[in-house]
Amino acid sequence: MEFKNLLIETVDNVATLTVNRSRSLNSLNSEVLGELECALYGLDLNADVRAVVLTGAGERAFVAGADIKEMSAMNAPEAHAFARKGQQVMLLVKRMKKPVIAAVNGYALGGGLELALACDFIYAATTARFGFPEVTLGIMPGFGGTQNLARLIGPNRANEMIFTGRMLDADQARAWGIVNEVFPPEELVAKARETARAIAQVSTLGAGSAKDAIANGLNMGREDGFRYEAALFGVLFATEDQREGMGAFVEKRRAVFTGK
Repeated sequence: MEFKNLLIETVDNVATLTVNRSRSLNSLNSEVLGELECALYGLDLNADVRAVVLTGAGERAFVAGADIKEMSAMNAPEAHAFARKGQQVMLLVKRMKKPVIAAVNGYALGGGLELALACDFIYAATTARFGFPEVTLGIMPGFGGTQNLARLIGPNRANEMIFTGRMLDADQARAWGIVNEVFPPEELVAKARETARAIAQVSTLGAGSAKDAIANGLNMGREDGFRYEAALFGVLFATEDQREGMGAFVEKRRAVFTGK
């Protein structure tokens, strides 16, 4: 797949998806959102891809936000449609069968932070900065930020970030539970790929079902979540990956999973 604003590189069953608008700090406009939607669908359907690393081009920004120049010309119905388009992309990341790691190499603001929050977890460079500056522009997050941030770190801290527009550095974001690990900028993508390669060695069906159970379980009561988990657990026992994984354990050899 080739795109105007994205780069995709696949090595060892790991796809690195890079938002490539460095002159605009990788900001998200309608064109980029459309390309992301197409690329993510393609990666999810690609059997050769077992994990994805999502990052931004250049050293300054992961994604610095949605494109303010484009938004400034929108009326209310157009802004609503733009928000729904952005939300559709974020939900697509959440619903992908493959784990997605955000490698945040610089500014992750507004729509950029929303894109990172849609991923399964976040690695950050020491130079990364996180924030929702929308209130300083007279608006609010519109690509799922109010929902995903509050679910991740709780409403009190989410309220503080969103209401003030304050930015957090990488260490603060890790302390608040937004970021898993912080690395020097020159090591960030390599570390994310290293983790992605480890994920690519396990059963994609097992990891994908676990992702499904976690994401959907958050929207259920605990007992319903338990039932959903048990249902997915049972379905996996009808797969070749389950037979291969348990057979390899009994036979004391390395499992070779096929995603079937």
